[in-house]
Amino acid sequence: MQTTALHYKLIKKIKDERFDEEALHQYSLSVQIGTRDLQVLVLHDKDVLLVEDYVFPALNSNEELMQVLDQLYDAHAVLKAGFWKHIWISIKNNKFVQVPGALFAPESVAEYLKFNAHVDRNGEDFLYTENERADAVTVFAIHKELKAWLEAMYPTNPPQFIHQSSGLIEGVLQAAAVKGDSPLYIYVDRFKLHIISTGNGKLLYYNQFVIKQFSDYIKYIMLVMKSLNMNQQTSQVVLWGYIGKNSPHYHEFYKYINNVIFGERPTHLQFSYLFDELQDHHFFDLYSVHLAGS
Repeated sequence: MQTTALHYKLIKKIKDERFDEEALHQYSLSVQIGTRDLQVLVLHDKDVLLVEDYVFPALNSNEELMQVLDQLYDAHAVLKAGFWKHIWISIKNNKFVQVPGALFAPESVAEYLKFNAHVDRNGEDFLYTENERADAVTVFAIHKELKAWLEAMYPTNPPQFIHQSSGLIEGVLQAAAVKGDSPLYIYVDRFKLHIISTGNGKLLYYNQFVIKQFSDYIKYIMLVMKSLNMNQQTSQVVLWGYIGKNSPHYHEFYKYINNVIFGERPTHLQFSYLFDELQDHHFFDLYSVHLAGS
């Protein structure tokens, strides 16, 4: 039977001129893996040294995902290096649940997940991340083979696994503490929409929605704003993610929600002039991975 070759595509790569492959032991690596894409971030303390963004073809199985990851890692100059200072792996999927910290019991992780997703005890491992700022625990699933493959990739420096939602929540709570007010925070991902609300330094609301057409964005945002008693004309919305400042999508947002501003880069990170070509509101989830793992 003939099979179709699976390939990845590099969409964006920015590397700081200070990046030194001989100094990886001083750097921290964040890798965020979804079913359609992968992002890489390298930090030296607070300095951003490398950002990469890859997209995958439409994949039909975890086996195909691992085939693409194999190709990418084999061709990459530093991803397979094992002597990073720290390694975080962020998983992007819809198999997760947020549990209040006071109610969390480690032995019940599979039971928590049943509320939000189908649980495959044979094919998945169940992990959790404590979100200290949110006083909550993110429970999530990862394919056993993927987890084993990643652990085998870094046998002497085990990676710390988190879920994308954990990083987003920690990043938004940090940004909210600096901002001082309570807008609605939105992260536009590829094929997904994340909506977060905070108040008095605490997480009030988080959810992600699958997007099939552009009208879904407006529908879900309006639905959440109504449930939170926010006014679409006056309540402020902070927007991060894969959306251009002059794109038709942004202008469509603005037709329905008047008070929209683009989010900024995290203030705790430092970027050289080489990263000026990246829009400030892009890659907010990637920049926040290490916050959930720290």
